[in-house]
Amino acid sequence: MLYRLLKIPARFAFWIYCRHLFINDKSILNCKGPILIACNHPNSFLDAIILSTLFKQPVHSLTRGDVFNNNFINILLRSLNMLPVYRASEGVENMEHNYASFKACKEIFKRNGIVLIFSEGRCINEWHLRPLMKGTARLAISSWHDCIPLKVMPLGINYQSFTAFGKNIDINFGTVIQQNDVELNNGFGKSIISFNEQLQNKLQPLVLEIHKNNTGVLKQKLGVTVSPVKKLLLSIPALAGYIFHWPLYFFVQKYTWKKASHNDHYDSILVGLLFGLYPLYLMLLSVTLFAYTRCLYSFLLLITAPFCAWCYIQIKRQF
Repeated sequence: MLYRLLKIPARFAFWIYCRHLFINDKSILNCKGPILIACNHPNSFLDAIILSTLFKQPVHSLTRGDVFNNNFINILLRSLNMLPVYRASEGVENMEHNYASFKACKEIFKRNGIVLIFSEGRCINEWHLRPLMKGTARLAISSWHDCIPLKVMPLGINYQSFTAFGKNIDINFGTVIQQNDVELNNGFGKSIISFNEQLQNKLQPLVLEIHKNNTGVLKQKLGVTVSPVKKLLLSIPALAGYIFHWPLYFFVQKYTWKKASHNDHYDSILVGLLFGLYPLYLMLLSVTLFAYTRCLYSFLLLITAPFCAWCYIQIKRQF
């Protein structure tokens, strides 16, 4: 229920947050399962939020297990269609809990559902595909052994920046991996190797390989040209959007940078905090303006302010 309730405002927030979205095959967003989306992992939980927002059908995400240790967080995350998956670095004793999560995933597949897994296992802010962990292969092969007609969908997600608010995002779907594509008759270990070789080869062209200091290639691959006419038309509402939203963004950005600039979760935490605080900020300013003016037009801020924010994102500096 909470997943469905938040999906509508998340789509609205995505309209402001994302300057440009490229998807190489939008028809896939309407597909039904059983599908296992095997994705790279450059931007923490923001990767899952974006994909869950775009797909028409609910997406269940496998998420690092240690964040489920708190009972309240555990309930909250599960209500958002997230399931825990543990790595050896999070405690070998927790690895057995992965069986329960994989069992839950297979029940989702049997209902023609969609599961998202980050095949690299760990989030790092970079334009690079890292070696794949075994979790994706284990889940896929186990599902095939249970006669589930699972399709594995390789997906590469690329951002033009991991710190700037307002993103150009490229989402590239690859060729589906099915049971017949993988060698499954020479033992489980060789099946894992066969699967990962297939997935690595299909993911590699979907993920951009760019050095973090190579701004020229970033601009070429992920930059978006904004026409002078568009800049002129949007300049005045963009200026209003900058002024209106500066207090909220300034303090949230400073707080997030202090808490998370040392890790790869800064961008996701920033967006998450703004998503939660923005409606309160809009309502507070609208009510305050109404209290001083007694004019019902004060509540037009609830519409005009997000539009002005969108205008600013459209023409702001990209790199």
